[in-house]
Amino acid sequence: MEKGTLYLIPCPIGDTPPYDVLPERNRAIIGTIDYFIVENIRSARRFLSKAGIGRPIDSLEFVELNEHTPSEAVETLLAPLLAGRDAGIISEAGLPGIADPGADAVRIAHRHGIRVKPLVGPSSLLLALMASGLNGQSFAFNGYLPIKGPERDRAIRMYEKRAVTEHQSQLFIEAPYRNSALFTRLIEVCAAETRLSIAVDLTTPQEWIKTLSIGEWRKKPAPDLNKRPAIFILG
Repeated sequence: MEKGTLYLIPCPIGDTPPYDVLPERNRAIIGTIDYFIVENIRSARRFLSKAGIGRPIDSLEFVELNEHTPSEAVETLLAPLLAGRDAGIISEAGLPGIADPGADAVRIAHRHGIRVKPLVGPSSLLLALMASGLNGQSFAFNGYLPIKGPERDRAIRMYEKRAVTEHQSQLFIEAPYRNSALFTRLIEVCAAETRLSIAVDLTTPQEWIKTLSIGEWRKKPAPDLNKRPAIFILG
């Protein structure tokens, strides 16, 4: 029996109409799928409703894959694809598999010879890097920094050293309610000549992007980062 295809379905980063940031072709592909592996069922249903897929949302089947899903359960989520059924992965925002538990399902799909098809959509990481003016030839995404102060400061110094000695842009993120605290540590720990780019609320009307040296950041009022999705880049 021919196996199904696993489609990786991007969704908007912020609260914007889907086809302001997604190609129209995605609508037709999504409309052919009735089985979805999602990070959160409620938000996935809301996204598909806004995406106008041309069929009742209640006719679709959803299963969750998130940080609470046992690793041994991921394999069972792909059983319909082995039986020939197409499926779509939807994360909370942006691209599935990038800083997202959907990568576990993709890894298993490759192991079973299931075709994986990524659809085009917005990546906050690449959009931030594009707009930063920092090195786009060599860069690394480091996820979340440690929460505890001493460990976080050590991580900041390590990434700053890489940015300076290897000329490699260092990207990282934080829980939105901890953004302001992270910004404070960055401008206290890093050298004045190190450059810091911050990109907030990408693709939304509130989008804000700025790159300055740490020394320049120290002379300005702290930006309003509280509870706003942000990308930080050292370069």
